Amino acid sequence: MNKNQKNIENAFYSDGYKLGMNVAVSENDQSVLFNSVSEMYELIDNFNESLSEFAKQQKQQIDCKKGCEWCCHQPVFALDYEMDFLIDFIKSNFDKVSQKEIVTRAKNKNNKLSFLKETDLLNSKFPCPLLQNGACIAYQARPMACRIYLSLNVNSCVRFFKNPGNEASIPALLNLPLRTGQMMNEGFKAALKTNGIITREFRIEEKLIKI
Repeated sequence: MNKNQKNIENAFYSDGYKLGMNVAVSENDQSVLFNSVSEMYELIDNFNESLSEFAKQQKQQIDCKKGCEWCCHQPVFALDYEMDFLIDFIKSNFDKVSQKEIVTRAKNKNNKLSFLKETDLLNSKFPCPLLQNGACIAYQARPMACRIYLSLNVNSCVRFFKNPGNEASIPALLNLPLRTGQMMNEGFKAALKTNGIITREFRIEEKLIKI
């Protein structure tokens, strides 16, 4: 890892920590939590947009776009405060019928994945409960993991979808967004922990079944 990348990661950790501290000192006030998670997502989205523009200048193209759903069939893990934010978005923007449909799809996926061993789980390919007509219906509130999963080559994503157990088929992902998003969440978690708030990680369907 070069010095510049390390400095960028440290900056995102610090930003995450500051946002998490806002929640910690508020004693986990829900409105403060949601505002902080929203701001965290905005920061990473802005960074990714800048990175995408830079990639274009270097004659590279990030292949991720609406309607490309290859990565939306693999397990997605999110922290509990991310899931609280996502569920609040769903409850605020979808009627009861639509919520019930999400729960049904979440139950189906959870039933298929719950008893898989780790390797089989990570290589599993079942559609996300929020995937509909090739797009995420809760895109604005999608977890960090979805925001930082950026590929330079859609063909590599297709290969991974079709041959998930083959190491040679791993998608051509950009490493920097992955690391900055992870570090921001690490900072957020660390800040919450200072006030005794312990965060846990879930597959998103594990939480969506409880809407």
